[in-house]
Amino acid sequence: MHTAVTRTDRDRPELRAAIEEMVESGFTGVTLRVNDERGEWVGSAGVGRRDSPAKPPENGHVRIGSNTKTFTATVVLRLVAEGAVGLDTPVADHLPGFGLDPGITVRMLLQHTSGVFNFTGEYYEDGTFAPGIPATTAGREWVDNRFRTYRPEELVRLALSKPARFAPGTDWNYSNTNYVLARLLVEKVTGRPFAEEMRRLVLGPLGLSDTLLPETGPEIPEPHARAYYRYEGGGRQTTVDVTRQNPSWISTGGDMISTTRDLHTFISALAGGRLLPAPLLAEMCRPHPKAGYGLGVFVQQAGDDGATVITHNGGMAGHAALMYGTPGGRTLTAALNYVDDAGLSMAAAFQKATQRLVTEVFGGGASASAAG
Repeated sequence: MHTAVTRTDRDRPELRAAIEEMVESGFTGVTLRVNDERGEWVGSAGVGRRDSPAKPPENGHVRIGSNTKTFTATVVLRLVAEGAVGLDTPVADHLPGFGLDPGITVRMLLQHTSGVFNFTGEYYEDGTFAPGIPATTAGREWVDNRFRTYRPEELVRLALSKPARFAPGTDWNYSNTNYVLARLLVEKVTGRPFAEEMRRLVLGPLGLSDTLLPETGPEIPEPHARAYYRYEGGGRQTTVDVTRQNPSWISTGGDMISTTRDLHTFISALAGGRLLPAPLLAEMCRPHPKAGYGLGVFVQQAGDDGATVITHNGGMAGHAALMYGTPGGRTLTAALNYVDDAGLSMAAAFQKATQRLVTEVFGGGASASAAG
């Protein structure tokens, strides 16, 4: 066990125990950053790579998975504030070339109430699975094709070739397609690349120099922990280092790279009302009754003081990130590295561990949500 704690005036044995428990449950490495009324606590447990005893880097880069959706939703809402697009405008008005249902609004994309098929595959209530793009069939096929480039339009067209889950606005279903459509919408209404708008509206104003949109690039900046993927074939299991990969297969559903420090800066600014006008932040934090999902965030109530916690966790083939914040400035961010597989065998441990961390930091009432 390799554990390190930095920049803290007093030890936080409950946090140290929580991250060590995560490693014992199967994660390769964990780095946790907590900012609250007791100051900042940063700790790490486990290792950054399987062939070295060194702990994960304290502020290493990590693929943040579906935390990308919160950044994307913030860009869209800032464009709403600028008057570039309306929250309840039909998306087809701006993206006429896809044959979108005219009932789908910008709000429905951000809240996952559009009904569009998820291009990474759909699980139905009867237990059946409808596959999406070949990259997410998983197993060796994903490993062998992890440097392929997918265009956002390609992902959207595949999704729209499948039956919708429901009529727009009548239900809730998590779909990565919504956020690729949001990317295309941003580019259409601004006339600029999505990455440029992300830098203008979020990364630049907050000084998030360690957060980037890799688009099709396979590299992740140093320092970083390693990500792994395990598959079965020929009667044996093979584990591959998949730290380098082309994330265009997930696009704005989950392609961004960041650090626990940048995630802290972002979520504290967002929850604290420094990125969005109060009425739009209120819209963002109004949860759908089925899933507790607002516009790009899960919304939860913490136990001790009843504070609202906004969050969006994410996993990305051997990397994962946690991001929680309250209007009062309390935050929890974490970077995880692990061995992923087609069966998502770490999912249960992930849920249990995040619940433990959230309870320690925010009280017993908040539950752990993770997607993507």
